[in-house]
Amino acid sequence: MSEKIKAHHLERGAYVYVRQSTPYQVRNNLESKERQYALARRAEQLGFAKVVVIDEDLGRSGTGTQERPGFGRLLASVCQGLAGAVFALEASRLARNNRDWHHLVDLCALTETLLIDSDGIYDPRQLNDRLVLGLKGTMSEFELGLLRQRAREAFEQKVRRGFALWEVPVGFIRTEEGLMEKTPDRQVQQAISAVFQKFQQLGSARQATIWFREERIPVPQAKPGDGRAGGDLEAAEQRKNSSDAEESLLRRRVRVWQDRGAHPDRRRACQAKLALPETAE
Repeated sequence: MSEKIKAHHLERGAYVYVRQSTPYQVRNNLESKERQYALARRAEQLGFAKVVVIDEDLGRSGTGTQERPGFGRLLASVCQGLAGAVFALEASRLARNNRDWHHLVDLCALTETLLIDSDGIYDPRQLNDRLVLGLKGTMSEFELGLLRQRAREAFEQKVRRGFALWEVPVGFIRTEEGLMEKTPDRQVQQAISAVFQKFQQLGSARQATIWFREERIPVPQAKPGDGRAGGDLEAAEQRKNSSDAEESLLRRRVRVWQDRGAHPDRRRACQAKLALPETAE
């Protein structure tokens, strides 16, 4: 047993904090969860008679933007002098932001509570241990920021390449080079042009929808899960009575069919006209 663990520590309880950031990790990262629960056995091996496992924060982020009742319970136990040691697999399990981390370290120093992770045993009252704990907290926050930065840069690169859309708009196709172009299907082109012509003629998405339904004219619809095709008349033929296709087409603003090459002022006017509500009255 470490010389840092004193008798007054063992008289109090060992608090094991278990956390995973998302429900997906809770369901799929089972080994990480088992390693965290195994800290309870380590606490018993170190001589703690009372072991309390706090796992209310499973599936909750430690960034400080989400309420964590388990972490609040842990802080309360430390403040009340009930905890002789706080166990966590690593610093990132306890907190992903310096505010929460240093608050916990300060409280542990005031109440003579140890911090124990998979690497060692730390007494926040000792200068060297406090320095190491500070570095662990800083690296935990930096790691999260680095992951976010990488994810954002990867997303922006996909945007520049035109791959940010899961499905291309109706009337367009994705080429082998990853670019979007108008579909070569003349029937689809004519059908989309008819939608915009009727909308401009009637001045209402609802009236245009009623007209297409009464005339039983199919409108191209995108195939779910098809990232290349931008419109299918056969699928529309099977769903003629759906009132969503025309309004969806207008709402997604593939009006470039109508406005390509038009004067900028006219394009802005059409943009305003096509800012439809989510549901037609």
